[in-house]
Amino acid sequence: MPIDNDGTMIILSSPSGAGKTTLVNMLSKLDNFEISISHTTRQPRANEIPNKDYFFVKDDEFKRLIGNDEFLEYAKVFNHLYGTTRTPVINNLNKGKDVLFDIDWQGADQIKNKKLDYKLITFFLLPPSKEVLFERLSNRDMKDKLIVSERMKDFYNDVKHWIDYDYVVINDDLNECFKEIMKIITNFIKSKSIKKQETSKIKAHVDKLLS
Repeated sequence: MPIDNDGTMIILSSPSGAGKTTLVNMLSKLDNFEISISHTTRQPRANEIPNKDYFFVKDDEFKRLIGNDEFLEYAKVFNHLYGTTRTPVINNLNKGKDVLFDIDWQGADQIKNKKLDYKLITFFLLPPSKEVLFERLSNRDMKDKLIVSERMKDFYNDVKHWIDYDYVVINDDLNECFKEIMKIITNFIKSKSIKKQETSKIKAHVDKLLS
């Protein structure tokens, strides 16, 4: 059973380009929130700072961490490995910190299946449209049209996992999306219960995205 003074695990997942990293960074600026920094085998993007945005490691080091069972979750995404080491997360939760996870559906599934003795709430973010997502990806540091095309292909598979999350939020306005997520988190921490979300509009939006 979770202890009242322990922190909460907060997972944000989304298709690439839907805004989860931006929202995680916004949430992390609030009191008592800590970002779980992931390890990855990919190269840093132009605006990323090693050991702040990610721990950038070689394949051999990542595999060593897997062999030592140090990951709370890990997955292969776009041909690169990503993972969250267990010890920093558990230490922060035991200090009462609320830990933010910027991970995909594979990592979210692994954490949920571990059934850890900490409170957990999960969010899946959706873009307002495929056109907006394509524009966001194209305006990022992805000048290679092939990379954008690959992410758009994976988009269809990623979106199908919305049903596995506690809450689904459409990120058509960043500030409004942030306010909605923060309100849900605040209510969850107070009540320690998940309020069932009405999903008919979400399902209609997903159907439109996948059409």
